[in-house]
Amino acid sequence: MTRQAKSQATSRAPEPGSRFAPGETVRVAERPALGHCRTPWYLRGKTGVVASVQGIFRNPEQLAYHQPGLPKRVLYKVRFEQAAIWDDYRGPAGDHLEADIYEHWLEPASRSAPDLEKAR
Repeated sequence: MTRQAKSQATSRAPEPGSRFAPGETVRVAERPALGHCRTPWYLRGKTGVVASVQGIFRNPEQLAYHQPGLPKRVLYKVRFEQAAIWDDYRGPAGDHLEADIYEHWLEPASRSAPDLEKAR
């Protein structure tokens, strides 16, 4: 079994109240972040596919400032094609990166038509 097949085989079902499900295409919000942020800058504005729903956790962006981190947020594992992240990527076409992204940083990919064209 390939690594990708293993990853897909372990995908969890959506959490009750989660906005996205495994297999859905999402876009990482492209907005500035002041202070502590768990979303990598190089993924902002990029399109990926939800690989799995990790669960519901307190918001680490608030926890970093000694706040309660509530309401809890859904955490997703999102898979990005390397070539869609890095303009000059020269590795194999199937290479991907997976990152844990909280729901408040994700939006439906239908909002990002220009980025979808760029990723092709």
